[in-house]
Amino acid sequence: MTLLRWVSTIVFVGAIAGGVYYATHQPVSESANANRRGAGMGGGPVAVIAKNAETADVPVYLEGVGSVKALNTATVRAQVDGRLLSVNFKEGQDVKKGDVLAKIDPVTYQAQLDQAIAKKALDEALLANTKKDLERYQKVGTLAISQQQIDTQVALVAQQTAQIKADAAAIENATAILGYTTIVSPFDGRTGIRLVDEGNLVHSGDAGGIVVITQVQPISVLFTLPQQQLPTLTKSIAESALVASALTTDSQTELDTGTLKVIDNQVDQLTGTIRLKADFPNDKRQLWPGQFVNVRLLVDTLKGVIVAPPEAVQRGPDGTYVYVVGANNTAEMRQVKISRQTEKYAVIADGLTAGEKVVTSGFGRLKDGAIVSVSDGNAPQPSPPALSKKSADGKDGKKAASAGDASTASVQAAQAMAPAAAPDAALVTGSTNEGGKTSGKHHHSHRDNGASP
Repeated sequence: MTLLRWVSTIVFVGAIAGGVYYATHQPVSESANANRRGAGMGGGPVAVIAKNAETADVPVYLEGVGSVKALNTATVRAQVDGRLLSVNFKEGQDVKKGDVLAKIDPVTYQAQLDQAIAKKALDEALLANTKKDLERYQKVGTLAISQQQIDTQVALVAQQTAQIKADAAAIENATAILGYTTIVSPFDGRTGIRLVDEGNLVHSGDAGGIVVITQVQPISVLFTLPQQQLPTLTKSIAESALVASALTTDSQTELDTGTLKVIDNQVDQLTGTIRLKADFPNDKRQLWPGQFVNVRLLVDTLKGVIVAPPEAVQRGPDGTYVYVVGANNTAEMRQVKISRQTEKYAVIADGLTAGEKVVTSGFGRLKDGAIVSVSDGNAPQPSPPALSKKSADGKDGKKAASAGDASTASVQAAQAMAPAAAPDAALVTGSTNEGGKTSGKHHHSHRDNGASP
């Protein structure tokens, strides 16, 4: 009797489990298969962003790293010894050529000049007297004096004349030395930090000087490029002046625009680079001596070439390719040749024409021949209605609800009647086998597909 009861219980539980499996898993599997067929057989288009290939003029740049150098730099030093009477500039001041920067005590050098002037006056008086004696000797002739005395007087006149020339030179020298006591700016520039204070003794041999003046308008930039670019440089600079742009070290901000002035006459054999120098007006004073900058040199411009966004170019085993959106929004994989690629453009040498639409984003599920839903990336695409709405409002929803209620009631009955089967029955809200797990995954995939048009 007990055996018969256990057999009846097992049969009853098996019947309930079979009914639950049929009621819950069969509709889900059909829905999952439908979703799988829709996604795998082109039922839903692939959402992509696409842009048109265009015709444009593409500049060709060479980029190098360099440092800013003042066009002229001078360390202003004293040329004579003396006490510094005054400093006539402010630190960081803009000065013009000839502006007074400092003054040294001129008393000693003024006295030397006065002595030279007096010496010349004395020699001029002596020369005047000697010339008169010569004139008297020449009038008398050899009747009163000898020819030797006349010749001696002529030589004395020449000697004193030369002495006066030496005196004139001494005056010029004393005047120049006296002028050195007033220190002036050698060119237009900007003063740096003062190196000597007023009242100090300065000497002509001082290494530090008084101040350093740098010319920052205009200003130069020294930079290097690989020696492989030398043929391009020489060809381009022979045709016209090359435009150079000074950029910040991250190449995000343009500081100034100038002109390439010179290419060095030799290649550095240690680094394999060539040095170049460009001049910049530096009107806004964005460039400062010693500053590190990136230099972008315009060497050529490609006229009327086909360009595409660089993110549209993909690379595979057979080379570079793009996805072209053709008729009926069908994606076509097309091999292309890239002649040059920058951060903004990919220059297409072959394989693409202007006006064709290329995919720039959404390559995850994209393949050749796929149907796509194209967006320009600016406006968000409308989301389709959730697939679960039909389940909630339609007949399928009612069936799912009935199946769910039936499965819940069956499970509860099975748990009550067969305690040994309770652990397995608790997993059956979705499924107790691999088939149920697969159905759950299909539902998840179905929701994901519904979220993306």
